[in-house]
Amino acid sequence: MKISDYQIFITEKQAEFGFIPSGFVLEKWEDVLPYFQSLLDRKVDTAEETQQWLRDRSELNGVLEEDMAWRYIKMTCDTTDELAGKRFSVFVDEIQPQVSLFGNHLDKKMLQLPDIGKIEEKGLDIHLKNVQQQIEIFREENIPLQTEEQNKAKEYSNISGAMGIEWEGRELTMPQAGVLLQSTDREIRKSVYEKIGARRLKDADTLEELFSGMVELRHKMALHAGFANFRDYAFAAMHRSDYSPADCKKFHDAVEKCVVPLIGEMAVIRKQNLGLETLRPYDLAVEENGKAPLKAFESGKDLLEKGKKVFSKLNPFLGDCLEAMDKKCHFDLESRKGKAPGGYNYPLDLSGFPFIFMNASSTLRDMVTLMHEGGHAVHSIVTRLLPFNFLKHTPSEVAELASMSMELMSMDHWNIYFSDAEDLRRAKKEHLSQVIDTLPWVATIDAFQHWLYENPNHSREERTAAWLDISNRFSSGEVDYSGYEKFREIQWHKQLHLFEVPFYYIEYGMAQLGAIAVWRNFKKNPEKALGDYLAALSLGYSAGIREVYETAGVKFDFSEDYIRELMDFVRSEMESL
Repeated sequence: MKISDYQIFITEKQAEFGFIPSGFVLEKWEDVLPYFQSLLDRKVDTAEETQQWLRDRSELNGVLEEDMAWRYIKMTCDTTDELAGKRFSVFVDEIQPQVSLFGNHLDKKMLQLPDIGKIEEKGLDIHLKNVQQQIEIFREENIPLQTEEQNKAKEYSNISGAMGIEWEGRELTMPQAGVLLQSTDREIRKSVYEKIGARRLKDADTLEELFSGMVELRHKMALHAGFANFRDYAFAAMHRSDYSPADCKKFHDAVEKCVVPLIGEMAVIRKQNLGLETLRPYDLAVEENGKAPLKAFESGKDLLEKGKKVFSKLNPFLGDCLEAMDKKCHFDLESRKGKAPGGYNYPLDLSGFPFIFMNASSTLRDMVTLMHEGGHAVHSIVTRLLPFNFLKHTPSEVAELASMSMELMSMDHWNIYFSDAEDLRRAKKEHLSQVIDTLPWVATIDAFQHWLYENPNHSREERTAAWLDISNRFSSGEVDYSGYEKFREIQWHKQLHLFEVPFYYIEYGMAQLGAIAVWRNFKKNPEKALGDYLAALSLGYSAGIREVYETAGVKFDFSEDYIRELMDFVRSEMESL
């Protein structure tokens, strides 16, 4: 398929729905119950009727997922909006538990449909395998626990969204405060770092107690489903068949051996270039030669307009993807008080065009985040016409390959953000440094999660000790935290994945390796690499992880030799700058 042929995903009209009536509004569980009951009661005797049943269930799932998506989007865009929060809670507390229960009944019926195994739809075999696994781990007594867990995740979002500091008479959100850590004035960096740390400490006890409750809930779910711990339960629930917990630990080991020493070398160079005797935690974001921080854009609108140009330069189809989303007002980019932390691309299967949420505050990192989430958006769009809803939602290892590859391939056109040649050079080098930094941080968070759920009855003190041990394992030792030990003890509180989507993090490390390999191919043959990338994305979940990576022209590999090979490539590219 030529890249120009992908325009069909933008211009072709979405297929009409026939099962759920136009204008359907979901206010309570009883509104959607008849459609679940219809699928459960329907008599299915032929292969054609089986296909129709699958289409109707896919449509029902799409309606529910998009309804939940908008409730989540509106709640995160303004955590102070009581109505938005209430609507989200109604879905979580009242609708989702029933959806889970009836969904299990539908899963069981699906596996018994006539000729289900004979339907020639690529990816259906993968889905049926996942459904079988989901049935095996489903326990009705876990439904209220899952509801409670989601409510605790919302509580974390509300607490984090309310955080901020006062600076020179202004109240700054945490992302806005983080920009000041790039200041060339070391006293300003120090003061801001201490204010941020003190603000996080203010809610530390609350978040620690909240997290302890989440660990307890998750462990109960695992035991109910017959697993020894939540880690093993999560791997089953996430359908991780391409790698195991033991493989994750091999990844940790490889990062420790191949990447941490490189991080140490970079830290030494940073210290020397800044003319410091001791590198402190507030010295890590400033430009290492003491230059003023790069400013990538002026506003959220400027960020988006330039982003559309970058994507268009890479290929016109990519720019059209962002343009189509913009016409639907599917962006909320700027940081503000009351907005939930983080960033995401939320697929919207019915409209076919996702929503991008982030907390931009003019930094290079914010610009890269748009490239990242834009990669996710393109992925959503090139799967929008797949026949079944379940084919559109890929494993995270594939989803993050889409986003991280876009970060690196887009660098060829970052001159749209940085017209000055020296600024452009700096931007590329800083981003490549962050690419390297990603791997030890991913290993840190993932190793911490393994410890948390292998030791579910741990105390807060034991958890803190484990965090510090793991942090030290993946740190170079070049940064002096003396006097800031309390700040470092709660450093993990800022990682929302630990609270909201447990075990969704190792994917960033695996996908970062894949993205570096995609970029290496792109440097050799841009058109072919971009074509392979889009071909891989358009598979959706019709193929397994390894097949998708192979289609993209790279390996799904996180061995020590492969990581060292890719790190050597990144190092050489940095040296060429």
